[in-house]
Amino acid sequence: MNAYGNLARSYDRLTRDVDYRATVEFYEQILENEGCRPRTAVDLACGTGSIALILAEKGYEVTGVDLSEEMLAVAWEKASDLEHPPLFVHQALEELILPRGVDLAVCALDSLDYITDPDDCRRAVARVYKALNPGGIFLFDVNTPEKLRAMDGQVFLDEDDDVYCVWRGEFDENTNICSYGMDLFQREGHIWKRSFEEHREYAYSREQLVSCLKDAGFTGIRVYGDRVMEPPRQGEQRIYFSARKGRVRYA
Repeated sequence: MNAYGNLARSYDRLTRDVDYRATVEFYEQILENEGCRPRTAVDLACGTGSIALILAEKGYEVTGVDLSEEMLAVAWEKASDLEHPPLFVHQALEELILPRGVDLAVCALDSLDYITDPDDCRRAVARVYKALNPGGIFLFDVNTPEKLRAMDGQVFLDEDDDVYCVWRGEFDENTNICSYGMDLFQREGHIWKRSFEEHREYAYSREQLVSCLKDAGFTGIRVYGDRVMEPPRQGEQRIYFSARKGRVRYA
C-alpha cells in the first residue's frame, strides 16, 4: 500500500497548520550555535518540498529526496517558478546516494519514524553520514514513543472544501509500531472519490537513535525539545537531534 500516493495532491491543504518556516528558523538557530554556514543541503523525505523550497529561497543549493513519486511531482510543480529550484530525487533513505556531498542534511516531520525496521534506519543514518561533507551536520526530528503510544485508539478528522480525511491510530506493543488507517475522500468535479492509505511509524527511543548516529560515525550529538534550544522535557511529544560529521571551519 503506497503511503502518500492518493494523499499527495491534498497533503498541503491538510497540513496548512504546519509552520515550516518556524522549523527552518530552528534549524538556523542550531546552525548558528554550531558555527555552521552550509551552502548545500539535502531535504530527506522532502514530501511536497515545502522545506526544500524555503531552503532554496534562502540561497542554499538544495536536493530533495523522497520515496513517493506522487509527492515529488507536487514538489516539482511548486518549485517550477523558482530561479534556482531544488533537484528532486526519487530514493529510499536507506539507499541514499547523492551526486555530490552536501553540508547540511535535514529530515523533518518525524519522517525517520516511517522507516519501521530499525536495521533499515541504521542503514539510512549511515547513508546520510556518507552523503555529508566533512564538517556537515544532520538535523532531524521524531515523534516520541510517548506520543505514538498515546495515539492508540484515537480518531482524528482533517478537512477542507475539497478533501475529507478520517484517520485512526493503533499502537502495537509487539512491533513497537503505530499504524494510521486513513480514509480519504477527495472531490473530483461533482463527485467524491474515496481511497484508503495506511501509514506506519516506529517508536524509536532517544537511546536507539543516538546509538545509530554514533555507529555511523557522527559526533557532537545533541538532543532538543520541540523547537527549543533546550533538552527535551518529561512527556515531550517531538524531539530534535543534531549530529556532526567531524569539524571544519566554514569560510
